[in-house]
Amino acid sequence: MNAPTKGLDWSTLLQSGNRIFIGSNAAVPNALIDDLITNANQLHDIEVVQIQTISDNKWVDEKYKDLFKVNALFISGDKVRQAVAEGRADYTPCFLSEIPTLFSSNILPLDAALVMLSPPDEYGYCSLGVSVDVVSSAVKYAKKVIAQYNPLMPRTSGHAYIHQSKIDAYIEVAQPLPEVPPPQFEQRIERIGQYVSMLIEDGATLQIGTGKIPEAVLRYLGNHKNLGIHSEMISDGIIDLMRKGVINNSQKTFHPGKTVTSFCLGTQQLYDFVNQNPHVEFYPSEYVNSPTNIARNDNMVVINGAIEVDLTGQVVSDSIGYQFYSGIGGQVDFSRGASMSKGGKPIIALPSTAKNGTISRIVPHIAEGSGVVTSRGHVHYVVTEYGVAALRGKSIRERALELIRVAHPKFRAELLAEVRKHYWVPNYQIQTPVDVPELGGVGLKILKIDGESFDLRPLNPADERRLQEFFYSHTKETLLLRYNHHPKQMSREKSSVLVSVDQSRDLALCIVKQQGSVLEIQAVGRYYLIESNNSCEVAFVTRERHQGKGMAKILLQEMIAIARQRGIQTMTAYVRAENKAMLTVFEKAGFKRMRSEEPDEVNLQLKLQTE
Repeated sequence: MNAPTKGLDWSTLLQSGNRIFIGSNAAVPNALIDDLITNANQLHDIEVVQIQTISDNKWVDEKYKDLFKVNALFISGDKVRQAVAEGRADYTPCFLSEIPTLFSSNILPLDAALVMLSPPDEYGYCSLGVSVDVVSSAVKYAKKVIAQYNPLMPRTSGHAYIHQSKIDAYIEVAQPLPEVPPPQFEQRIERIGQYVSMLIEDGATLQIGTGKIPEAVLRYLGNHKNLGIHSEMISDGIIDLMRKGVINNSQKTFHPGKTVTSFCLGTQQLYDFVNQNPHVEFYPSEYVNSPTNIARNDNMVVINGAIEVDLTGQVVSDSIGYQFYSGIGGQVDFSRGASMSKGGKPIIALPSTAKNGTISRIVPHIAEGSGVVTSRGHVHYVVTEYGVAALRGKSIRERALELIRVAHPKFRAELLAEVRKHYWVPNYQIQTPVDVPELGGVGLKILKIDGESFDLRPLNPADERRLQEFFYSHTKETLLLRYNHHPKQMSREKSSVLVSVDQSRDLALCIVKQQGSVLEIQAVGRYYLIESNNSCEVAFVTRERHQGKGMAKILLQEMIAIARQRGIQTMTAYVRAENKAMLTVFEKAGFKRMRSEEPDEVNLQLKLQTE
């Protein structure tokens, strides 16, 4: 190992035309790069391979074009983005888990790796610190390792070490790590965080990406229990959750008891937290991002973002049209791993609109020039501020309806018209207002009935097939009591009419049991507005195995509350005389029996507004 000098003799370390790797994320060796720029002398055409770099990226500046040519395997920062757009830099798409094989198989052989490390400890080992990711493979396969020893670099646990004997040259310069402060949240990001948190069950293992939405999700996990982390990246949001024991990794089925990551990015508080912390272990990207390893975690929930999602579920996340914006990164690695995990959930979360609400990010087809990063087969859930679209096992028609439901309301009719051009959705399927704001912020309520969890929410057009299945589950007796006759058929067209409810006028609520992508309707309640006398007629039906458990009572209470808020004067119901259980539900809710012209039918009425 060479002794430190005032400036390295780069002519002995590099030659013109070499390919070098620059350390990534919060571990960019800026002082080392400055030294290279200052002492480059006659060096030219050095290819710089990099992923995300939290830095001023000065080596990308046009004035250094004769010295450096950047090849970004992930685009980060405006300078790199602009250089790629102008053709001064290249973008090479690659799964993060497979970048190391580019180095090891000599597809992109490295002449040198320029990295930031902690100074050697008493045993001669340096720590890769906050960025193990692909830096680990770069130092393993590069012909030379040139280091910036930074005494401010945390010493992290896991597979994060390199012995000083492997270092060919170094300088020692203290460099504060770049800080990325926690983001400020707007209301729609908060709402997305709430929806995603509802998909996370106690005992799940999480992958949390970068940006506002993942941080918003972490904010809403305070009441969860026994969560684990297996994530390419961690941020400040995990600190309080680990200290409170919400994240304790106790139920992980792979690396139990440990938070597993490949790099961290946040504030100095985070860097101090991971320093010599035995509960947080850093491993190389080829290990952390291996879909096989990810799948070894049961109940693996992965949360990633997107630029746009088309109505079949295709995800664009590295480009805006022809302009490359970021990269593939670990999105496909983790989506695939979660798909293979027992109980796993790959989630794409994004705001419904962009450019101040002027364009929809749920689109009928991806923009010209855009590339699909995550296929329609990999995505189980898409979440916006308008709800959760469950796509797994859904037909193209059902996917389109699910995604239209979570698009911004002002774009829903346009999206439906577009998909009809391709016959994906039949003409009998109509688009109606589906939101019921009276149910609260997230538009649904979680119920506990006999120790089981259920969701109470509005029926929507995507429930067409589920409602049909619900109808065919009923006995003849149930159908007779509900419809006053025995209907023989519930066609898709009829079911579509029943779920395509204008919820701003009429009301149709359901109680559903959802386990992952499996959804079953357990009860339905609805009222129809009678405008002539400002009243509504109410009815409901419950799946036989849940009758007598209070679902009808819960639905009725919700409908009464909503009708009152909407200023409806009275609520009426017509019940067959032999249906004693249903009569009891109405009468306990305050309904009074009225005179009825049908001897086998009881007319009930409830005054909703006080004089």
